[in-house]
Amino acid sequence: MSGERRVATVFGGSGFIGRYIVQRLAERGYVVRVAVRNVPGALFLQTTGGTGQIVPLYAPLGAEALVARATEGAELVVNATGLLSENRKGDFVRVHAEGAGQIARLAASSGARQVVHLSAIGADAASPSAYGRSKAAGEAAVRAAFPRTVILRPSIVFGAEDQFFNRFAAMAARLPVLPIVGGETKFQPVYVGDVADAVLAALSAEAPGKTFELGGPEVRTFRELIEYMLKIIDRKRAIMDLPLGVARLQAQVLQRLPGKLLTTDQIKMLQRDNVVAPGALGFSALGIVPTPMNLIVPGYLQCRASR
Repeated sequence: MSGERRVATVFGGSGFIGRYIVQRLAERGYVVRVAVRNVPGALFLQTTGGTGQIVPLYAPLGAEALVARATEGAELVVNATGLLSENRKGDFVRVHAEGAGQIARLAASSGARQVVHLSAIGADAASPSAYGRSKAAGEAAVRAAFPRTVILRPSIVFGAEDQFFNRFAAMAARLPVLPIVGGETKFQPVYVGDVADAVLAALSAEAPGKTFELGGPEVRTFRELIEYMLKIIDRKRAIMDLPLGVARLQAQVLQRLPGKLLTTDQIKMLQRDNVVAPGALGFSALGIVPTPMNLIVPGYLQCRASR
């Protein structure tokens, strides 16, 4: 690394995907600002870099001056913020659309060279789910504010801290039957480390302004993924694919409880396959070979099962 001080800001940097992005950037020699709502919850990241290299900052979305401070002087701004469910009505729009637009706008005004925006496969203005519509609105907002933004759309993301395999493994430890919705819906699980690598690869001269859909080497149905998880943790459990009507009634009850195990919006999302679209740019265009699940998932699920 030269004597030039390179600064990158990662919004949502303490989250599941964000922490891997922060680590990759630190390895590349960046001084990394981790823009978050909960600074104490981001302090663990400081051990992944050198002294003073990783700096958590309080910069909640919507706070104009604080978000501007976080982007000031950064050559790269990454938005890894996101929600899977709403705590309050309108949270998807506030975070995925308005917050994303604010980050891109302030990154542009502060002179950032590049913005990378984490969206999702399923981002679609015509999506039946509020999640999918808000993700599409966020993509439009960042493009309007910073046309050279690189947009990354991963399928379901797996890794040691994921909320998919880990959550269902925890359920399998307690329940004799695992209820699912949309058992035949297809996913293309992608390793979180590959998504982080894609952020770095997106800094190439050919990437700005493009959208990349990120899926792993395997396409599996929801049911097949649950069966795969059960095999790894060596538990025999019945899998019950709930009819949509029953699932909706169950979701109406569950989404009022802490933890939001299932929401009506998630049921709408599960009615569409979550795979890379034919002809879409993907990992190959970024020079990345995606990691198979078998190289990663057994390691952390077997450790969990042995505890």
